[in-house]
Amino acid sequence: MTATVFTGCSSLGGGSIEKRAGKLSAGIQRAYSVEPDTANRLSPMIVQSAERYDLDPLLLAAVIRQESSYRSYVTSPAGAVGLTQVIPRYWQNTCPGDLFDEFTNIQCGSYIIAKYKNSAGKLPKALAYYNVGPTGYNTDRRMKKQGKRYAKQVKQHQKLLKNAL
Repeated sequence: MTATVFTGCSSLGGGSIEKRAGKLSAGIQRAYSVEPDTANRLSPMIVQSAERYDLDPLLLAAVIRQESSYRSYVTSPAGAVGLTQVIPRYWQNTCPGDLFDEFTNIQCGSYIIAKYKNSAGKLPKALAYYNVGPTGYNTDRRMKKQGKRYAKQVKQHQKLLKNAL
């Protein structure tokens, strides 16, 4: 049996996870001024998680930039934790484990984005859901506006990263 390397249709090109993670790490360092150790440690996790949930790794990297600026132990006033700012009281059953753990947090954030992408139908709306929740987005004008603004900010971070590759 021969081994197959998944090349995927990624914004990082084809090749091994290591190769794509290396490219992503360099871009994260240039675009977001993230320390090399941090970028090198997180990039393979981002690439693997994006692949698992059929997301663009640049999008996932941009969400992390927007949510935590690549700080693993940050907690928001709303109680969201970690790199992708997951709210444990809402997602603990879906994402068991320590949400301050970088791998667990990236996997959970990716799962949530993919779930919202599936239910919202469009990525900008999915990102808005990620920020304000589907209920907030669909029932409150201010929340909808905030969610749309968030989606625009993530897309700007994604564009900045793409230009740094």
